[in-house]
Amino acid sequence: MAQLRRLLTILYVFSKYRLDEFIPIELLPWYWRLAFYLAPWRLNPVPKRVPKAVRLRLALVALGPIFIKFGQLLSTRRDILPDDLADELTKLQDKVPPFGSQQAITLIEKGLGQSVDDAFERFDEAPLASASIAQVHTARLKSADPETEGDHLEVVVKVIRPNIEKTIRKDLMVMELAAHLMERYAPDGKRLHPVEVVEEYRHTIFGELDLMAEAANSTQLKRNFQDSPMLYVPEIHWDFCRKNIIVMERIYGTPIGDLAALHARGTNMKVLAERGVEIFFSQVFQHSFFHADMHPGNIFVAHNDPESPQYIAIDCGIVGTLSETDQNYLARNLLAFFNQDYHEVARLHVESGWVGSNTKINEFEAAIRSVCEPIFEKPLHEISFGQLLLRLFQTARRFNMEVQPQLVLLQKTLLNIEGLGRQLYPQLDLWATAKPYMESWMKQRMGPKALWQEIKRQAPAWVQHAPQMPELVRDTLYQLQRYPQEQAKLEQQVSALRADVQRQAQGKKARTLGTLIAAAGLIGLHSPFLWGQPISLSLLGLGLAWIVLRG
Repeated sequence: MAQLRRLLTILYVFSKYRLDEFIPIELLPWYWRLAFYLAPWRLNPVPKRVPKAVRLRLALVALGPIFIKFGQLLSTRRDILPDDLADELTKLQDKVPPFGSQQAITLIEKGLGQSVDDAFERFDEAPLASASIAQVHTARLKSADPETEGDHLEVVVKVIRPNIEKTIRKDLMVMELAAHLMERYAPDGKRLHPVEVVEEYRHTIFGELDLMAEAANSTQLKRNFQDSPMLYVPEIHWDFCRKNIIVMERIYGTPIGDLAALHARGTNMKVLAERGVEIFFSQVFQHSFFHADMHPGNIFVAHNDPESPQYIAIDCGIVGTLSETDQNYLARNLLAFFNQDYHEVARLHVESGWVGSNTKINEFEAAIRSVCEPIFEKPLHEISFGQLLLRLFQTARRFNMEVQPQLVLLQKTLLNIEGLGRQLYPQLDLWATAKPYMESWMKQRMGPKALWQEIKRQAPAWVQHAPQMPELVRDTLYQLQRYPQEQAKLEQQVSALRADVQRQAQGKKARTLGTLIAAAGLIGLHSPFLWGQPISLSLLGLGLAWIVLRG
């Protein structure tokens, strides 16, 4: 019932803001076009004075946090959105309508177990920013030394919106219903794993509601980039952190989306864009721990050195990790793409299990080449990785390529980074920026130095188990010697089991047949139609049934 109510709410908002104008009806089959022309929302007039982009933003805000986050993702894709739409969706990054300040104070005081006046020297009731999940207020910590001054005492207090979990659960119910329907009825449903993708998103969004986890993520990210000129992460004040509250150092920088201010400060936009790409690849391949919500509302540029700009990252509620196996396959795939080695790309997809093992590599290679070659004919700075992914996705349908749920978060983050980088510096060459880093990483991972490091890492375990090695080798050789005899015994057991199953199946069939014959015999005894026939016919049926059932 909750799913139905939420679905009706979505349809109501869709109708109220006439979002059907965003659907390319002319591309749909005739029966869908007819359904749209007869749909009841057409009785609701289009608000002429409200631009289409504004209506989309208002609809996403009305539908809640999951839809707002979708709008945030879209806002970074200026290469596929018109400027007016991208500009309007940008407002979703930190201009979501706030909830009441008194509600925020009540939640903070309940979480800390003390009043804000006791906890802070100053607490500003007016929110600094309001996002889809939480709201931020500025404050100042109390100091043991009353004469202590400095920005290090200035903090921000982030508090989760009230009752947000209920709304998210309802949205997830609708998404799960849609995912199950898609998996069952859509032609590509099983291949796309929509249920697994929604489940992955469930873990992500509920993880974002736990601000203690966000505090831990921020601390880890800060440790990974300690003293780095590329990225700064604010300090966490753990004494004031709770599941729904986080208190961190207040940072001062220019929002990454304020291009006019960045240009006014003389920021080197080329270095800024390239560093964004380098930060992403460092997080994914060097640390295997990446900030997965890097939309412009969560990124600032420090004021220290415009020629060597430093990023400031906040809101680490969503992070991603990759296994070593996924890291290796992803790195080798990217390098193969950079080198236009389509055979290697096809082989790696088969080897990793991303496409079926019966896929013919030569055919898959030819399909990939037909997609990539026209794109690589363009200057590198004009190549959109997002568009390349879409084209490859369409081609892979022919080969039953499955969506990898563990890579969905990474793909979304990469699209965010590319969209942001091109917004900062339209000539950004993602490929040229990433390729040297990837080649260096592969040498470090696969070269002699990496081999020596792995040997040193494994050496203590080898030394520990060395005394048991002769016994293990002897046991292994003994097991190998007995393998043919054990295999023969196993085959005999399987044959006996198969024969027993067949006997049971035959007995079941015989008993079923006997039951049917017995039923026929009884019908023959009592049926008026058969009563005129010799009674021996019915008795014969009963006799056959008795013989079959006994057998």
